[in-house]
Parts: sequence; C-alpha cells; structure tokens
Amino acid sequence: MTVRQHDFTTALLNPAAPVPHGLTGPAGRPAGKRFNVYRNNVAVSLTEALKTAFPVLRALVGDAFFEAMAGVFLRDNPPESPLMMHYGAQMPGFLAGFAPVRHLAYLPDIARLELALRESYHAKDATPVAPEVLLALPPDRLMQARLRLAPALRLLQAPFPVASIWLAHRQADAPKPAMRPEAALITRPGFDPVVSALPPGGGAFVAGLLSGQPLAPALAMAEAETPDFDLTETLGLLISGQAIIAIEEKVLL
Repeated sequence: MTVRQHDFTTALLNPAAPVPHGLTGPAGRPAGKRFNVYRNNVAVSLTEALKTAFPVLRALVGDAFFEAMAGVFLRDNPPESPLMMHYGAQMPGFLAGFAPVRHLAYLPDIARLELALRESYHAKDATPVAPEVLLALPPDRLMQARLRLAPALRLLQAPFPVASIWLAHRQADAPKPAMRPEAALITRPGFDPVVSALPPGGGAFVAGLLSGQPLAPALAMAEAETPDFDLTETLGLLISGQAIIAIEEKVLL
C-alpha cells in the first residue's frame, strides 16, 4: 500500500481525520463534502456488517453502546476482504483489550461463538451417517471405531456458560445460565447452524473425536474430566445434529 493509499484508508475510517490532501472531485474542486459522505457510508456499512455478525453480542451491550464500540473497532480493523461476511474476525481480541467491557469477561467468548456460527454456516456440506447404522454396531466395535465429524461442526470450550448465554438471548424458553465453564457444540443439521450446550465432559469427548481418537479413548478423556459423563446425551446431540459423517473401523489383518 502506498503512502497516499494509507492516508486515504486511515482518513476513511476515522471521522476526526482531515480529508486527504489533493483529493478532488470531477470538476477539480476539493472533494471534502463528497469524501465525508463516502466516509459516513463506509462506516455505516461496516457497522451494519458487525450488527449482522454479532447479534447476541449487540443484545448484551445494547444498540447504542454497540454502535459506539463498532466505531472504535472499525478504525483499528479495516476489512481484509471485499466479502463482508468475513468482517469482524478480530472482534474477540478487540473485546479482550477494550477497557469499557473489561468487567464483562465472557464477551470475547460470545464473539468467538458467533464467529464459529458464521464459519459453520459457510462450511462444506457432508452426508451424515444414518442413525440406525451407528446404533447397529456392537458396542465392542463401536468403541474401537473412529467417528469422523462434519466440516460444519464447531466446538468452543470456555470458562463461561457461552452456549447458555447465547441461547438465553435467542430462545424465549431457554433456562437462565449458571456461571460456570461450558462447552458449546455447533452442528448444522439443515441450512442453519444449531448451538447446544454440551453436558460436563462433553467438550473433552468431542475434542477427542476431532483429534482422531477412537470412541473409547475419547470416552476415557471425558470420564477423566467428569467421572459420571453421560455418553448417551452427547452422542444424541451429534446424531440429531447430523454431525457424524463416517464410521471408520480398524481393519484387522
């Protein structure tokens, strides 16, 4: 980027910055008014993109505060892609260092969850394994099998009840979150991603599957964290979320 391009971009995202030197309109006159209109339109467009990307984050802090915060964010984080669906990836790190929300320590994880939802929505399609195929496997074979998970699946383990907070702002009948660590599971059984709060130990179990562990070692990881881990509930969430796309059994020679 040349110096003039840098000056233009800096001024474009900062309403307090002067109009770049030498900028003129079609008639050769200074383009101050035209530039200010363009600058305002860009800021509005980026703010709207952030509102779309982070609806629960916006609900948590309120519309007025979110818009003011977006103005600060966009000055330091210009778009890196012409596709607005990718804008806002730096939001979790920004929130972690943004002093006015330091007392709301769960906000960066909410932003991570909403980014993961966007990633899930745009992930590749995959055909799920029919539930009866999985349930028909004898337990000893199932425990030694690897369950390959869908590209749209996302797992977020957080020190806060990130899924429960998100659900409380999206579902009228969602229970009140209990402030404790929680793992959020994102699946995409249809066109739109679904957020679920995993039971204790569920995050360790799904993380084991994602790392390529057979079911038995993944189960051991979950039980090491939560001795009374409920495998049925977590498998049920994976099945209902159409998240299991292959069962890979070890071939004995």
